[in-house]
Amino acid sequence: LPFPQKANTVQDALKLDINQEMGDGFSPVRFIPFVIMHEFEGLLFSNCEKFAEGIFRPELAPQFKEIRDTFNTPEEINDSPITAPSKRVESLVQGYEKPLLGTLAVLNIGLEDICSECPNFCAWLKQLEAARKTIE
Repeated sequence: LPFPQKANTVQDALKLDINQEMGDGFSPVRFIPFVIMHEFEGLLFSNCEKFAEGIFRPELAPQFKEIRDTFNTPEEINDSPITAPSKRVESLVQGYEKPLLGTLAVLNIGLEDICSECPNFCAWLKQLEAARKTIE
């Protein structure tokens, strides 16, 4: 399957399984799964300059961009367990701490840049926004 279909297939199967397990009283409108096919760090490659600035390592922007440019979208960054997005970041950032540096980076990047580069994430976010409107 092409990459976008893989994520949708997993998400649809998860939603179906949860709906079946929860029974008739469960409202599927309130359950909108999102599966990052690889890792959170992939989203950080949405804007390599802001990623590097966010972790206080602006000199790494070209290396992050080089990684990003080898894939169609940041969501697809992953060749193997040893080249997963976090492993790529760890190879450039000694002592990389996902909870701290990942948070700083994503706050610096922002949803707009992530949505412009990560179509699966953006589609999920739009579903959440639409669901919120139907619940209000």
